[in-house]
Amino acid sequence: MAQDSVTEPGVNRPALTPLDIVRTLVLVASLATLALWGFATWPLPWNIVVGIGAPLIVLLVWALFLSPRPVLQLHPFLRAAVELIIYAGVTLAWWSMDAAWAGIAFAVVAVSAGVVAGRRALA
Repeated sequence: MAQDSVTEPGVNRPALTPLDIVRTLVLVASLATLALWGFATWPLPWNIVVGIGAPLIVLLVWALFLSPRPVLQLHPFLRAAVELIIYAGVTLAWWSMDAAWAGIAFAVVAVSAGVVAGRRALA
């Protein structure tokens, strides 16, 4: 029998907010940027290694420390530092591709969303 989209009894899921959507889009943009950076700026065969490896490393770090249910719990300030390191890496990737304005725009959106989410988590 097909299961409807009715919530399961006893399961309490938090409501999805616009901030959650923005943060998800920032993560997807980070992964796409790092893949583009790896494939576009490195010579063959390193472009394949970096184009696949860089997004995988960021996804692994996100799953370990930054996901809604992380494997390893960090202090909120360490969590913010890890998030900022990822954002700085993506911004530098844009700059190395001679797209400084895209890097600055990404940094503003990503850091703003991170600050708002961090303040919400501490409250």
